Amino acid sequence: MPFSPDQIIRPEILALSAYHVPPARGMIKLDAMENPYTLPPELRDEIARLAGDTPVNRYPDPDAAALKAALREALGIPDGMDIMLGNGSDEIIQIIALACGKPGAVLLSVEPAFVMFRMIATFASMNYVGVPLHPDFSLDTEAMLAAIARYQPAVIFIAYPNNPTGNLFDAVEISRIIDAAPGMVVIDEAYHAFADASFMDKLAHHPNLLLMRTLSKLGLAGLRLGLLAGKPEWLRQLEKLRLPYNVGIVTQRIAEKLLQHRDVLLQQAAAIKVERSSMSRRLSELEGIEVFPTDANFILFRLNQDHKAGQVFQELKQRGILVKNLDGAHPLLKNCLRVTVGMPDENTQFLAVLQTLLVKIEAKA
Repeated sequence: MPFSPDQIIRPEILALSAYHVPPARGMIKLDAMENPYTLPPELRDEIARLAGDTPVNRYPDPDAAALKAALREALGIPDGMDIMLGNGSDEIIQIIALACGKPGAVLLSVEPAFVMFRMIATFASMNYVGVPLHPDFSLDTEAMLAAIARYQPAVIFIAYPNNPTGNLFDAVEISRIIDAAPGMVVIDEAYHAFADASFMDKLAHHPNLLLMRTLSKLGLAGLRLGLLAGKPEWLRQLEKLRLPYNVGIVTQRIAEKLLQHRDVLLQQAAAIKVERSSMSRRLSELEGIEVFPTDANFILFRLNQDHKAGQVFQELKQRGILVKNLDGAHPLLKNCLRVTVGMPDENTQFLAVLQTLLVKIEAKA
């Protein structure tokens, strides 16, 4: 008889749970940090014509040279730095982990952090080490430096702003970590459009620093385009693991076109930032809620002990509003929910339903 899957597949993979994306049809979707705004009609028409003229019977440019040139200009990538493109940031994280996955190699990050750092480390047979943040979600620099000295990590991932907490870490403290690291340090700036802070201008000053971006949060999540910028000596090696034609021709052409209209995307990001401020203020006015500072397009908040996050999450879902339940994901996230900043009417509906639920739960207590 042939072997069963549990006899063939690595035990650490068998022990994993697949990344779950809940169905959201017909719901107010505030769980995935997407830009809620669509493109203007005239730009959609332009993209439709572009897609119609795209030779989908041909393979795409394997180097995506035109798109890289557009990204270099739009994102201000410094001269002397190379660019590698990925099918979203996830593929880039996986390429890095596969490249660094020598026996016993360590991938280090903070906790809580983007869940794919841990998962992809497991995929690549790397040892994962997560260093807890302080209770206010600030960086515990001394603990990070101690972990670096002890584990000598091959790669460190730091999200800036952090996901799922939304805050920016102290840039000076991050620089201390970069200087202490024996291997590469990857700064994940997925939420850069909402943060007004970046390590892009530091790439030339740190030989082991790489910077990761995605266009997903800026409004192009469906295109699945991520990029890594850094010194050529790093990217030459990482390119060996990138699969041919990993960025499709439609993605290349549409992304290049939209970068010519980056002002539209930045205007939408500005509108999200305005809504973020309003939403944070209105959330903080609700009884029994602690709202954490955010520089991303989402807000993390904690319910008090009487308002169980899982119950509120389910009640919101039953009323057609989908947020992210983080209770149980990490001890520091006890009773926490995360809500993406949506369009004004979506945010108003969410806040109204949440307030009603809190009053209802309080009355039962």
